[in-house]
Amino acid sequence: MAFELPDNLHPDCGPVAWLLGTWSGNGHGDYPTIDAFQFGQELIFTHDGRPFFHYFSRAWVVDEAGEKVREGALETGFLRCQPEGRVELVLAHNTGFAEIWYGEATGGKLQLTTDAVARTETAKEYVGGTRLYGNVEGDLLYAHDMAAMGQGLQPHTWARLQRR
Repeated sequence: MAFELPDNLHPDCGPVAWLLGTWSGNGHGDYPTIDAFQFGQELIFTHDGRPFFHYFSRAWVVDEAGEKVREGALETGFLRCQPEGRVELVLAHNTGFAEIWYGEATGGKLQLTTDAVARTETAKEYVGGTRLYGNVEGDLLYAHDMAAMGQGLQPHTWARLQRR
């Protein structure tokens, strides 16, 4: 199935147009304050002609056989496209925090860094991160590094997802 750009794609969204659609696959997670884990994930990027994408991600923890063990992270927000490949990302998470990210998209790659993190009083301590998304051989690969729980910025999750 070939991917086709929507007719109403806003010009500022061109550098991230390859993200549009539904992606699913598996990933890995690790951090000094938790046990290593594997997860399944679905990402959805939609567009309605305005200069942003709506983004939704859901993940679930899986066992060594790939069977679902429990629900995992949920996040949703808006990837706001600016001229010349600049982007802003606004995210809210089920774990009690919200983030503002800034970055740049070019050549099938999107790099983002947090500018601000706000959290509820019951959320775990999280202070910032980086994300890298790439179009590699038609798949969506990403890596998310974070600084949290008194730890410095380091790898947390990474995955390879296929377009559905």
